[in-house]
This record gives sequence, C-alpha cells and structure tokens, in this order.
Amino acid sequence: MNFLHNIETYLKYTVADISMSKLLMALFIIFVFLLLRQIFSKIIIKYLKKIARRTKTSLDDELIDTIEPPLKFLIGVLGFYSAFIYLNLGEKYNLAAAKTLFSFIIFTSSWALLRADNILTKSLEMFFKKKDYDVALSFIPFFNKFIKFSIIAFAIVVIIQTWGYNIGALITGLGIGGLAVALAARDTLANLFGSLMILFDRPFTIGDWIKTQSTEGVVEDIGFRSTKIRTFENSLVSVPNSQIANEPVENFSLRKRRRIKFTIGVTYSTPTQKVDSAVKKIKEMLKNHPDIYQGTLLVYFTEFADSSLNIFVYCYTNTSVWQDYLNIRQDINLKIMAIMEELNVEFAFPSLSVYMEKDEQKTD
Repeated sequence: MNFLHNIETYLKYTVADISMSKLLMALFIIFVFLLLRQIFSKIIIKYLKKIARRTKTSLDDELIDTIEPPLKFLIGVLGFYSAFIYLNLGEKYNLAAAKTLFSFIIFTSSWALLRADNILTKSLEMFFKKKDYDVALSFIPFFNKFIKFSIIAFAIVVIIQTWGYNIGALITGLGIGGLAVALAARDTLANLFGSLMILFDRPFTIGDWIKTQSTEGVVEDIGFRSTKIRTFENSLVSVPNSQIANEPVENFSLRKRRRIKFTIGVTYSTPTQKVDSAVKKIKEMLKNHPDIYQGTLLVYFTEFADSSLNIFVYCYTNTSVWQDYLNIRQDINLKIMAIMEELNVEFAFPSLSVYMEKDEQKTD
C-alpha cells in the first residue's frame, strides 16, 4: 500500500504546473513515435526497396533512398508535436506548436526535393537524349542550380509568412533591386537568351566543326554565358552566346559529304582525241570509285586558257570526315596521274612565249 501511495503521490507531483503523469504520458507518446520510426525504417522501407529492386529502372530505388531520411525525421517531429499537444499548455503555445510543425513540414519537403537532385538530373538526361537534344545536356547543371535556389527561396518565404512576418516590403525591395540588376546586366541576360536559342534551335552540338563571322573551329563546351571553340591553331576561344545567336553559323559537321572541285590543265600540243579520251577515262574512274557520290559528277573540257587546255572536275565524296576526304582526294589525284601517263598527255604549267622578229636590212 505504501508503494502504491508513493507512486500516486509522485504522479501528482507537478513541474511548471504540469503533473508528472502528463509528462510521463508525453514521453510515452514520443517513445511510440520513435518506435514507429524504427518500424517504418526496418520493415516498410525495406519492403519497398525489395519491390523496387524487381523493376527495370533504378529511379524508384533512388526515390526510396531519397525520401527515407526526411520521412524518418518528420515522424520524430510528429512525435514531439503530439506529446506537446497532449500537455495542453494553452492556446498560445498550441498555436506556436502548430506553426513549428508546419515549418518542419516545409523544411522536410524541401529537404526531400533537394535530395532528389540525382533523380532530376537522370530524368532530364533521359528526356533530352530521347528527344535528341544533345546541346541541352550541358544546361542541366544550370537547371539544377536554378531549381535548388527556387526550392530554398520558396521554403524560406513560406516559413517566414507562417510566423506572421510581413515580407511584402522585402519582396518589393527585391523587385526594385532585381530591375536595377537586370538593367546593369543586360549582356548577361542577352547571353542567357542566346543560350536558350542554341538549346532549342540546335544549330550545333559539342564536337561540331562550325564557322561564324568571328571564328572557326570545333565546339568544346556550350555554357550558360558563352560557347568555347577550339580553333585549328589549337587556341580556345570563348564566344558570347548572344553573339553566336545573332550571327550566321556554318556547321560543317552536318554535311553528309564533301566536295571535290579542281581544274586539270594539259598542254596545247595535246591532240583532240587524247583530250576526249582523258575526259572519258577520268569520268569512268570516278563513276567506278566506291567513295565518290554518284548523284553529282561532272567532268568536261571547258576552257582554252592562256597556257593550257582545261578539264573541269566536280564531284562529292561519300564522307564528311576530313582525314577520309583527304585520303579519297589523294587516291583520285594519283589515278588521274596514271590516266595521263597512260595516254601520254602532259600537264601544262603557266608559260610565256616571246616571238622576236628580225628586220632585214634594205640595200640600195
């Protein structure tokens, strides 16, 4: 009886006007929620991971790993909130507890979204690759930073408003400041819009050989502000995206084939039959060449030049790769030389003939 009496007396003991029985019950509520958190972690999450491993994609596995820590944290917060509400310290404190809980919910949601960075990155990469937006891949880091900033800014604004602070004046100030920054950073904004034009129009991608009014080379990087081009002198040029967006861009890498165009000059002493045979044999050689595009193929005796009879050759290779093109052109040049040697036709070179007339002396 004395033991039970002592326990009853102890439970009636108050701390800050709160009985020990209520404090013990509040601690029990916290313990229950902590136990639920362990059950959630050890059983529910484990079961969800087991199901996710059976799917073909890895995004659901990463999603579970992403939301697990924020949800465990939120369950603990709910436990403390429930215990505090049970104590019933008054409407003022209950309202503060509700605001605190809502703030933690916003914080936890933002935390989960920020942790989903890898999932967002992979989803964007899959989308852009599926749509063949190769250039957009270089903008993914910028999109991630922008989204993270937006999430953090939204969470801060909502939490401040929850606690009753007026942020209207702050937002107005930011609006005026933003206008001033926009006016002071017109070039930056122009480069941003230039980046978006490159993103959606896709005039070139990384690795393309391009030529603009200011530079020519291979695209190495497409950034938020500028595009980096490696010139054929091996120097790296950074061109503002606003400049590229407003200039004609010639993309050599988009060509399916390369053009061969030149003139062969033979001497004026070459007989007509041999000139005709040279034209026919060169055309036949090009028609039978496996690396020559057969759509447009022109070989004609076109001109009586100052020091040569000119044979015009015009065709395309089946490749646009520069090294392969040079190999094909070299092969064609060698075959043309062999044809001329076979026909015993000499190549002409610029020459000048001077005729001197000797006057006969008159005798009386």
